[in-house]
Order: sequence, then C-alpha cells, then structure tokens
Amino acid sequence: MKATIIHGGFDVRVEEVPDPVLLAPTDAVVRVLLSCICGSDLWPYRRTAERPGGPARIGHEFLGVVEEVGADVRTVRPGDVVIAPFMWSDGTCPHCRAGVHTSCLHGGGWGDDRVDGGQGEMVRCPQADGTLVVAPVSPDDARLPALLTLSDVMGTGHHAALSAGVGPGSHVAVVGDGAVGLCGVLAARRLGAERIILLGRHPDRIAVGRLFGATDVVTERGDDAVARISDMTDGLGVPHVLECVGMQSSWDTAVGITRPGGTVGYVGVPAGVTDGLPLGTLFTRNIAVHGGVAPVRAYLPELLQDVLDGVIDPSPVFDLELPLDQVAQGYVAMDGRTAIKVLLRP
Repeated sequence: MKATIIHGGFDVRVEEVPDPVLLAPTDAVVRVLLSCICGSDLWPYRRTAERPGGPARIGHEFLGVVEEVGADVRTVRPGDVVIAPFMWSDGTCPHCRAGVHTSCLHGGGWGDDRVDGGQGEMVRCPQADGTLVVAPVSPDDARLPALLTLSDVMGTGHHAALSAGVGPGSHVAVVGDGAVGLCGVLAARRLGAERIILLGRHPDRIAVGRLFGATDVVTERGDDAVARISDMTDGLGVPHVLECVGMQSSWDTAVGITRPGGTVGYVGVPAGVTDGLPLGTLFTRNIAVHGGVAPVRAYLPELLQDVLDGVIDPSPVFDLELPLDQVAQGYVAMDGRTAIKVLLRP
C-alpha cells in the first residue's frame, strides 16, 4: 500500500510500505476513505534538525471502512464506516472511564512504532473497540468530510469551548483562525454563545469564521488586539477565551483579553511557548486556565449525532482537496497559509 513518510524538514513523500495485518486480537484493519493534514503536522515538517529514529509514518486524522477485525473485537465489523480519533485507546482503563482517553494506560498515537499513520491507504488500528466509532453512513456519503473533522479539529475546538466554560449567553473570544480556532467558533455557537469575537487576519478564514457564527472580527495583533478588545468590551475584557494556537504571542494575547475572573480554554499545541505563563497576572486577576490535549473520543458520539442531524457542518474548514499522491503539495499549501486544511483522498 501507499503511505506518507516524513523524512525530515520540509520533506514528506508517498512510498510503498507493507500492507497492515492484525497483530493482536483487539486490532482492526481499516481501509482509509479520507484523511487530512493537521496544523500540528507542520511542527515536525518545519523541524530542520535530523529526525531521531529516521523516517516515520505521519497523519492522525482519518476515517474509513473496516476490512478485518481481530477475534476479540466486538463493536465494529467488516464493512462498517468508522471514525478514528487522533489517538487510540482501550476505553476501559481508569483514565478512559474518566473521559480522558488521550491518557489511556494502554493507548498511543498513530504513527507510533509498528502502528500506521493516518495519511495512507490502510491503517492497523489497535484497541479497535475502545477507539473506533461507527458512523451509520455509506462510504460515499456526502457528509464524510464533516465527519472527518470529528477525528480531531471539531472535537478539539469543542474541548477549548468547554474548557473555557462557554454556555448559553456567553461572550467568547477565539485566538487563532486555523481549523481548530474556526471549529472553536462553531463549538461556541453550538453551546449557545451570544457574542463570539474571532481574532484573525486572513480573509478566507474570516469568511469561514463568520459562517460558523463569529459576530465580531479583530484583525489586530498583540497589544493592538488587546487594546481593540478592551474598547469593544468597555474595558472589561472577555469572560471566555479560547487559545487555539500554542505560541507565546497567542498566549500573551489570550491572557491580555481575559476579563478578571474569566477562563482561558487552551488547546493549541504549546510548541512555540518560550516564556511560560504570567502567573502573577493570572493570580491577581483570578484568571483560570483549563484545557490540554482534547479527548475527542469522549466527544465523538454527541458531535457525530449533531453532524448527522444537520445541527453542525464543520466541513468548510477543508478548502483544498488532493489525492494522496500529492500530499507534499498539501504540506506546502498549509505551511504557506494558502490553505486552511487539506483533505486527502487515497
């Protein structure tokens, strides 16, 4: 089969690799229908230092059709269309039962040792019962792109909104106009937010943000953004802030616009945080910080139903579709910000 291999900085290739086979009775083999490139994939893509361990599989967002299951698999069967969260988990350990599937005692990530990455034609899925979620649709259903977002970005945006305490009537600000930030806007609207301020400056992304429910847009950055939002809120700040980038500058902005007693819900991978958080400011202004890696497996059932019912449609975050063979072009497009999120079809 074909799969995407990252060789080093700015070097991804589609290569022939062995077809996956069942290695444990809890495994399933899934034929990929759709996968995509994540903003977090750009961190290793941009890293120019030599890769420890050499070339590796990449990709953690996919959905597909079950081809084969192990003897102990009970909840999925061949022919099912399934969504794979961006980490696999058994669903039964204490952390999974507490809803924190990303900390599963027996889980891991796609592309780990002897585990396929999602940007390929097929994937061996460990812990199939705890990981895969059956979608009651056909392999050619037009809603598959929307369902694919539930493997990561929509669930992650939802986690940011929940972590920030968003609810009916909330006033919200979203820092970041990438796919996660845009899904955070949609999640905030879904939870009943009354005012949603999107901080972004790219017209194509702002258009999606407006579609998803942003009521206001702030294009300024840094101190200018903080000052603009202070003016917009009569100097009070915003009670619920979603940090969806993970850079020092985005954190500084997020804290700077948060109202005293407010909450920052953070989901941006903190690969660019260099100075840490201003604990003194958080302390004196009673600002809470809550979030982390989104346990999207916990959110999948309710978000799946909303997609099927037409309540939400996160698919507009995909603004470029490519065949798997052209995955390298997809990375170039996302790295250059000429695409929000790239959809891949094997």
